[in-house]
Amino acid sequence: MESGSTSSNPGGTAPGASPRVLALYDAPVGTQWDKLGFGYAIMLRNLLGHFNAQVDLMPVSQYQAGALEGYDATFYLGAIYDNPIPDAFLADASTSTKPLVWFKYNLWQLAWNTAYTFQANTGIQYMGLKGMNATPSSANPNPGFFDTVKYKNLDFTKYYAYDAGHNTINADPDLGWAQVADATKATAVVNVANAKTGEQLPYVLRSGNFWYVADLPFSFIGPRDRYLVFADLLHDMLGIQHAESHRAMVRLEDVGALVSVDSMKKLSDYLAGRHVPFSVATIPHYVDALGAYNGGTPQTIPLSQATNLKKSLDYALRKGGEIVMHGYTHQYGTMRNPNTGVSGDDYEFWNIVDNVPVPEDSTSWALGRLNSGLAELRANGYNNVQAWEMPHYQGSALSNKAVPQLFTTTYQRVVYYTADKPDFYAAVAKDFAVGQIFPYIVSKDYYGQRILPESLGNIEYDIHTIDPTSNYNYTADDILANAKYALAVRDGFASYFFHPFWLEPDLGVPGFEDFKKTVEGITQLGFTWVAPSALR
Repeated sequence: MESGSTSSNPGGTAPGASPRVLALYDAPVGTQWDKLGFGYAIMLRNLLGHFNAQVDLMPVSQYQAGALEGYDATFYLGAIYDNPIPDAFLADASTSTKPLVWFKYNLWQLAWNTAYTFQANTGIQYMGLKGMNATPSSANPNPGFFDTVKYKNLDFTKYYAYDAGHNTINADPDLGWAQVADATKATAVVNVANAKTGEQLPYVLRSGNFWYVADLPFSFIGPRDRYLVFADLLHDMLGIQHAESHRAMVRLEDVGALVSVDSMKKLSDYLAGRHVPFSVATIPHYVDALGAYNGGTPQTIPLSQATNLKKSLDYALRKGGEIVMHGYTHQYGTMRNPNTGVSGDDYEFWNIVDNVPVPEDSTSWALGRLNSGLAELRANGYNNVQAWEMPHYQGSALSNKAVPQLFTTTYQRVVYYTADKPDFYAAVAKDFAVGQIFPYIVSKDYYGQRILPESLGNIEYDIHTIDPTSNYNYTADDILANAKYALAVRDGFASYFFHPFWLEPDLGVPGFEDFKKTVEGITQLGFTWVAPSALR
């Protein structure tokens, strides 16, 4: 590995070129964690799609000597503690002049092997691992760990939750402990702090073309998570410098046959008055399979009969809105999946009750539903559909692979699977699903989709006395805090969505005022509002 230089693009990709990238991951055999590393590699591969990278995913065990030299950059995801690293990779990692990014575990196999003179070459001393300050318990549920990454004057936090019922934690507290031993060769790019003790350690270290990231920033991600720090630093790791640019998007969500025309007009008028372009996530074909909202009588409303929806769309389009197709029916058959069987409430392309694909699952089945939705929109004069959004952001692997055959662009978050027909219940070699948000545009993801980001979330109110499925609050202030953190990514978006039903008076919530607060607050932060069509 090359040492000393800290220039912005040592050995990086030529300007305008698509980098060739190798992503190596741990893939042990015979454990429930066999595919965890692959899940993280998929997430990395997706972020690399922001840079039009050509990415090869490979278990590190299959690495062959000299392979690093065929790539513009290599990433090794150390997801499994003490997973054996091939000698060929260790030898190449110690001598290559190409960019190499090493995550979390197993650096000791390189750093503590005297054959590779790691510290002398890099100026980095690897010390070991840090974890929880103490074992969590009901008496001390949060003893603390290195959970706060300091970047651009913001504190990005790692998720932590204590499960008292099982005396377990939902968190990823382990941290690789490395430090600068020779400041002429290495630097701590970013630090991480222990909120309980105040101690700080390097979170990202760099020595020329070698980078060490002290954890895996793909676990337990969120809109104020250290994941955003890595997403921004990825520009420097690849040597591809995108200009500072901060754009915003807003989408009116789950707009179907029963939408309130008055609510849609009020929102459209406000956005047009503020010169804010927007999109409408449209459900073309309404189904209430069990009559949940129709006195027990099943109800179906095709777009041709959906008077409220057509009035709302026509008005929104005149005011600068654009159509995003949000499923075909946004529900599945006659099943409560999991709520009511009603369009907008339930999943369409995934059995969320059993966490498995639906019985018909295939790319051809999904294409049939996508084509039906597009045909219904076009038959009613809505020919200019800008993007696709998967219902509840979750469809099977085979359904997701259907999308780019019909849509050049999607506008969403995505859940990814480590198998096309995943078995989440296998005793060993357990499959994984990983949900991912994106801070910026991804030109091509693991499923071949181009993705416009939705990165901030949406306003929610606790109205469980009216609707048991709406039982938590997520405020305008939460959305604006997320937007502030999005600014840390040099070309990060502030993108969120809003349900028009929050304007209904009988709900007793300040929906319109909070909607205005988010739009005005995001504008004040310096974001420029854009429509999906402007990003094609």
